[in-house]
Amino acid sequence: MKGLMRKTVTAAAAACLLLASSAWAETIKLGAVLAVTGPASFLGGPEARTLEMLVEEVNAKGGINGQKIELFLKDTAGSPEKAISLAKQLLEEQQVVTVLGPSTSGETMSLKKIFEDARTPLISCAAAEVIVDPVASYVFKTPQNDSFAARKIFMEMNRMGASKVAVLVDNSGFGKAGKEQILKIAPEYKIEVVEAEVYDAKATDLSAVVAKIKANPAVQAVINWSIVPAQSIVVKNIRQAGWDVPIFQSHGFGNIKYVEAAGAAAEGVIFPAGRLLMADLLPDGHPQKALLVKYVKDYEAKYKETASTFGGHAYDAFMIFEKAVTVAGPDKEKIRAAIEGLKDLPGTGGIFNFSATDHGGLALDSFEMMTVKDGKFVPYTGK
Repeated sequence: MKGLMRKTVTAAAAACLLLASSAWAETIKLGAVLAVTGPASFLGGPEARTLEMLVEEVNAKGGINGQKIELFLKDTAGSPEKAISLAKQLLEEQQVVTVLGPSTSGETMSLKKIFEDARTPLISCAAAEVIVDPVASYVFKTPQNDSFAARKIFMEMNRMGASKVAVLVDNSGFGKAGKEQILKIAPEYKIEVVEAEVYDAKATDLSAVVAKIKANPAVQAVINWSIVPAQSIVVKNIRQAGWDVPIFQSHGFGNIKYVEAAGAAAEGVIFPAGRLLMADLLPDGHPQKALLVKYVKDYEAKYKETASTFGGHAYDAFMIFEKAVTVAGPDKEKIRAAIEGLKDLPGTGGIFNFSATDHGGLALDSFEMMTVKDGKFVPYTGK
């Protein structure tokens, strides 16, 4: 009888170990909704490639706490309607513990309530401040705030003595949110917006819009706020009109493909951006340098294309997810709480410090001013 009992206990123990081992081996299901194709593909393409690279890298090292990541990547083509449908798929069918993305602000805003109701973390790669203001418990973002970009632009305008500006924005969620921030903040810097126009994000010629603002002799500088290829058309049309006016772009200009699309017209464009575009120039002791240099090197070696700040937003989203899961495990509620607790975390966009009242995590000093010289991004010196 004792032998039988011993065998039974041994078998039960083995079964428990087998079950525990099986549970431990389960993957961590991570979702992503990104604009891999469509008008916002300059954003979503690098983001998707970055996530695939990082997941491959982490899994090759054994995953997070011994569990490998299973990535479910969906292409929204930049459509809020598709983003909603695909996000629901990820939540209901794949039962992911977190979703990274979307690429654009309009898509993200269409998902805020869905993720609040599903009590599942969403870490957006889009920039509009309304994504995190007001704060939604389960929604975070990695790009710097619109208001930070507007302030950096206005600070430079003050320095150069330009007080009257024309504002052009695309008709996306990013453009709408940017315009609101510009109009709200401009008076603080004694900047007067004398022209404000909205253009179609799918436009192929914007010479008529440019002619309209050029006709106002008061305009001393132009802010072109966009995330789509049409922003390069604005730059070309301004220079084709023979207008030698300072052109400021938003942080949505941080992909060298926009410069290539604008050609020689992009020379001298000024814009705020994260330090990824100047990684090699940072001092060795800078807290972001090592990760920036590694990310740029790894990405460019793997994909044979220049790394962009947009891919960096996905890098940060994944890094935040990885850190939170390392601390909290693959539990949605615990991941959300862990993200809010992350402090002094270097990313490509800056040093992240989240809290219950700040789901963006970055400060004004996360931006540097950049310009285009000889077809390349370089730090802007004001000369």
